[in-house]
Amino acid sequence: MSAGELLEIDPPELKFPFELRKQISCSLQLSNKTDDHIAFKVKTTNPKKYCVRPNNGFVLPRSICDVVVTMQAQREAPADIQCKDKFLVQSAVIDPGTLAKDITAEMFSRESGNKVDEVKLRVVYVSPPQPPSPVHEGSEEGSSPRASVSENSNVETSEPVVQARAHVTNQEEKYPEAKWNEEKSTSIQHSLTEEKNTAIQQGNKLREEIELLKVDLNKKKNTGSFSFMFVLIIALLGVLVGYLVKA
Repeated sequence: MSAGELLEIDPPELKFPFELRKQISCSLQLSNKTDDHIAFKVKTTNPKKYCVRPNNGFVLPRSICDVVVTMQAQREAPADIQCKDKFLVQSAVIDPGTLAKDITAEMFSRESGNKVDEVKLRVVYVSPPQPPSPVHEGSEEGSSPRASVSENSNVETSEPVVQARAHVTNQEEKYPEAKWNEEKSTSIQHSLTEEKNTAIQQGNKLREEIELLKVDLNKKKNTGSFSFMFVLIIALLGVLVGYLVKA
C-alpha cells in the first residue's frame, strides 16, 4: 500500500498477467482516511495503451473508491517482459459541495493554493496462471487402480479387477448347479401332484365299491344270509380309503 498524505493506494504497483492479444485489467483502491473531501486524478505515461475508469472523481471522508485500469491487447511482448510505463495518482482537498463534473486539472496544481498530494505507481508484468499439470497414472497415492502395459504388450490387470472377474466366474460355475436343483425340485413337485391325483381317483373308486357292497350286504341281511366276513371286508376297505385320501 502506498500511503500518501491524503489517499492510501492499494496495491502499490499495477500487476498485469501479460498475455498477447488479450485485454487485461487491474484494480486500484483509493482510501480516504481523513475527514475532508478528496478529489483525485489518474495519469499515465502511455495513455493510448491504458484505459482508466474513472480517471478522476472524489472520495468522501473515511470512504473508499475503486479504480479499474485496463491494458489494451498487445501484439508483441516487450523485451524480458519488462514494462517502463508508470502511473501518477494526484489528490487534492476540495470543498464538500464540489461535484465530479466540477473537478478540473487546475485543482491539482500546487500553484492553486490547494493541498495537493501525488503518488507514483509502476507497472509490472507477471506470468499468467499456468494450467494444472496432468497427473500420470499411479503417480499419486490414493489414485484409482488402472491397467498397465508391460514390455511384451500384455495388459497387467490390477488385483481388484482380477477379484471381480473371479467372482463373476464363480457365479457362472454355480449357476448350472442351481438351475439343475430348481428343475429337480419342479419335477418332484409334479410327481407328487400326480400321485395325489391318482390316490384321490382310487379313493373315489373304492367308495363306489363300498357303496355297492353295502347294497349287497343289505340285500343279504334282508334275506338272512349276512355273514361276519362281509363286515370285516367293509371295515378294511374304509380304512384303506381314509389312508389314500390323507396321502
